[in-house]
Amino acid sequence: MSLICIDCRYISPRPSGIGKIQQALVDHLPQMAGDFEFLLLKRTDVPGKLSSAANVREVALSAGANSPATMWWLPRIVPLSRVHLFHATFNILPAGLQMPCVTTVHDIMWLANPHWCTGRLPHALERFFYSNGINRALAKSAAITTVSDASKRELLAWDPRLEGRVFTTSPGVDKRFRHDPRQGALTLPGWPNGKRIVLSVGQYAPYKNHEGAMQAFAKAFKGRDEVALVFIQRLNQGSETLKSLARNLGIESQVHFLGPVNDDSLVACYNSATVLLHPSLCEGYGLPMAEAMACGCPVVASDRSAMPEVLGDAGLIAPVEDLDAMATALRKVVDDPRVMLTLRQAGIERTARLSWRRFAQATLDVYRTVLQR
Repeated sequence: MSLICIDCRYISPRPSGIGKIQQALVDHLPQMAGDFEFLLLKRTDVPGKLSSAANVREVALSAGANSPATMWWLPRIVPLSRVHLFHATFNILPAGLQMPCVTTVHDIMWLANPHWCTGRLPHALERFFYSNGINRALAKSAAITTVSDASKRELLAWDPRLEGRVFTTSPGVDKRFRHDPRQGALTLPGWPNGKRIVLSVGQYAPYKNHEGAMQAFAKAFKGRDEVALVFIQRLNQGSETLKSLARNLGIESQVHFLGPVNDDSLVACYNSATVLLHPSLCEGYGLPMAEAMACGCPVVASDRSAMPEVLGDAGLIAPVEDLDAMATALRKVVDDPRVMLTLRQAGIERTARLSWRRFAQATLDVYRTVLQR
């Protein structure tokens, strides 16, 4: 019986898109693949088991997912000698793995546009770290999965030798993300009840283009106190930068910052918001857009990478560098109930076809292809 090791160390109390992708694999693969055994690598601060399935074993690691120990010494700190296939799920492929590997490469920003990225380490050191891990993934993985056709095209344009080794496995949307017309006032601290809400969800990083979101909002709604801009993000130095920009733009009283929220609160936020603004410079997929649409929240997004693919005709697209076009799109949704209702229904219908089980099945198909080779 083949043993598959899946690195699940993004599953943590702090929500993340990669964590949700890993959780989908944990939730579905053991039941779908009874002919396989699974070894799950997890964080030490995650209580209990990730899975109760009989064909699953788990190992807790104190080493961080994106740490030197993971990158260069993983085979020394976890027993992998019996593993037939290793799935690296967060862009980087550790060194020293002797078995066939599948790597999920969500995007190649650290290779193509490192100035869009940010993190905890000095930028030059972090760029070396991620470029090392991603380049190893591209060179040595038996197969690469990625989360959108846009990311697949970007990978093949970067390295045409990847042809035949890159597979799109599109994410799903959890059933909790659903439209609730009975949604009442929220009790979240900082949430401006009674306003029409332009919502922005995601960590503060250059590629998220939160400055562009704030500038587009100012062009669309400056001085209109009935409209508010709400950021849901980890509160850090970036929040202070955005607060300063809000003052300079004259919209300080209209802008609100919430810290990270759990999925139940996020569902409530999407249901209470008027529109999600997602003007990223790049996205491997952009899960907040799909989750917002599933909750009946229309989306205005930029025209880059995977965003048109995720939205289809269920959202409004504007050139990321054209703030006037972005502002016009926002006003269409906020000021025209017919546009809002049309996009709401289109989004709900589109996301009803997105399934985490289908995502897990597509990943399992890649495993079987690699093992048969």
